[in-house]
Amino acid sequence: MKKKVLITVLATSLLAASLAGCGNKNTDDSSQTEAESVDVTAEQDAADEKLESGKVSLRVWVEEANIPNLQKMIDSFKQKYAGQADFDITIEVSGDADTRKNVLGDIHNAADIFSMPDDQLYSLIAGGALSPVVNQDEVKSANLPDAVDAASYHEDLYAYPYTADNGYFLYYNNAYLTEEDVQTLDRILEVAAENEKKLSMEFNSGWYLYSFFGNTGLEFGINDDGVTNHCNWNSTEGSIKGVDVADSLLAIATHPGFVAQPDASFVEMAQSGECIAGISGVWNAVAVEEAWGNNYSACKLPTYTCNGQQLQMSSFKGYKMFGVNAYSEHLAWAHKLADWITNEENQILRFEERSQGPSNIVAASSDAVGKVPAIAAVIDQSQYGVLQRVGNSYWNACTSFADTIAAGNPDNMPMQDLMDRLVNGISASVVQ
Repeated sequence: MKKKVLITVLATSLLAASLAGCGNKNTDDSSQTEAESVDVTAEQDAADEKLESGKVSLRVWVEEANIPNLQKMIDSFKQKYAGQADFDITIEVSGDADTRKNVLGDIHNAADIFSMPDDQLYSLIAGGALSPVVNQDEVKSANLPDAVDAASYHEDLYAYPYTADNGYFLYYNNAYLTEEDVQTLDRILEVAAENEKKLSMEFNSGWYLYSFFGNTGLEFGINDDGVTNHCNWNSTEGSIKGVDVADSLLAIATHPGFVAQPDASFVEMAQSGECIAGISGVWNAVAVEEAWGNNYSACKLPTYTCNGQQLQMSSFKGYKMFGVNAYSEHLAWAHKLADWITNEENQILRFEERSQGPSNIVAASSDAVGKVPAIAAVIDQSQYGVLQRVGNSYWNACTSFADTIAAGNPDNMPMQDLMDRLVNGISASVVQ
């Protein structure tokens, strides 16, 4: 492929973010860093490039399960632009979780268009892999503000959003739990224990563990270096202190109605009838609905008791998007196709055939979307969520802490010491 370098200056902090494997959403944009010197003239380059009329070969990377649905979109694209070029568009399998690795491993041989989760955006920008969206205003106005934010860096849009459902919420079996019951975690656990059943959660995953800290007033986020975190979850001041959350987590983890286990185990226990509730995401919707049948329900996360208060559980939320390879030999057509497969009509098609929640404003507001319990739940929960923008040291620290809590704090370590250790781990430099 021809080399068309679209990002001429990469900030040290942004490049470091790519090495850390995550980006920075929660830092204060008013704090101007060198990253703002990134040259986004690629947008104009792509807009000025004439659409070629000869042979146009494009490759698209998506999850295997999405291929039949995407093929319909490509077929309609060819019909729309029939006669303008000789299209040869192929779809190849690539897991979304592996997009960053696959693209940055060999940018010149990567697909022209690729699907990815939002937390890989900054790494791909830093690696010079993404060509900024051409019709920025149009795409921004068509999609949910949070989806646009997730696909942007300093207000420049670098990818085309297409789903808004990559978060988590509560599944529950309405044969046991009422709409009133699921408002509080206390009541869910009580009902589960009374019926010798369980509420399931992947407790030792930092992705889920954040839900207990997000609405406490305690602070957490990534630093301006794009690598390390700041965190005061061990604070001894304020109405909610770090040990208050730790005490609540210990009470939850040791409750007879609770089980700490991986996502896959929740599905298995829902199928066996052992679980009547679980905190998970839309990827398990079909399996859970099959397990519970007409008793299948979903809603936002409940509140939980912390220091005598009822706190709404928070969440990390996420979006999926298509990026355009900055080194595409047919850049203008690649942007045309990426825009096409993420437009309103195709987001509706994706929802109808794949049950994926749209990021398009019109599509997301449809009655049909609102009637799907899992999608309605993740959209409702999103008001209490934040984008996942964390440094790598966060994950292992959370796992170690949660494993100790889930085991009932067997060494009887003082809670403040546990919180101090957690925060030291989260805040640790990843550079040894």
